[in-house]
Amino acid sequence: MVKRLVPWLLPAALIVAWELASRSGVLSARILPEPAAVLAAFWQLLRSGELAHHVGVSAARAFSALAIGGGLGLLLGLLTGTWRQAEALLDTTLQMLRNIPALALIPLVILWFGIDEAAKLVLVAVGVFFPIYLNTFHGIRNVDRDLIEMARSYGLTGWQLYTQVILPGALPSILVGLRFSLGLMWVLLIVAETLSAQ
Repeated sequence: MVKRLVPWLLPAALIVAWELASRSGVLSARILPEPAAVLAAFWQLLRSGELAHHVGVSAARAFSALAIGGGLGLLLGLLTGTWRQAEALLDTTLQMLRNIPALALIPLVILWFGIDEAAKLVLVAVGVFFPIYLNTFHGIRNVDRDLIEMARSYGLTGWQLYTQVILPGALPSILVGLRFSLGLMWVLLIVAETLSAQ
């Protein structure tokens, strides 16, 4: 029982110190309000339904951008992972663009799309695109060739081979990309919404 409590000692001590520092005036309430005030505001927003509304709007925005950027990343990853010609045409350009951090695109996104809904969607969609694209591409390329040859020897070709062997083989890598994109999605959404709020 004591061992389970030990990891919580430092966070609890920090919260108590934060509360005391805020109440005593060491920390300005404008910069960092005390935890009790934060909890009171949270409860008030929760009861009024305002919090649920805003969380719903943000979640819809985040998952819409994930559907756009992730869907495009999945599609292009499948395309470049399967066909060498598509890889030669697209992959070099995409790898160059991948090295530009999504947050570095903020000035261009604001210039092109303003600070409206489209800018938020574009910023998040661009950020989630690359993890899914890269993991889909590498997942397909790393499917065991012996497994593919064995499937061909059993008569699987074309669409059957793709859906029954290649895609299931690449699925773990695709899901890793999705996991990274989900984490990145919320960070980029917070930045995008903060910019539009200013």
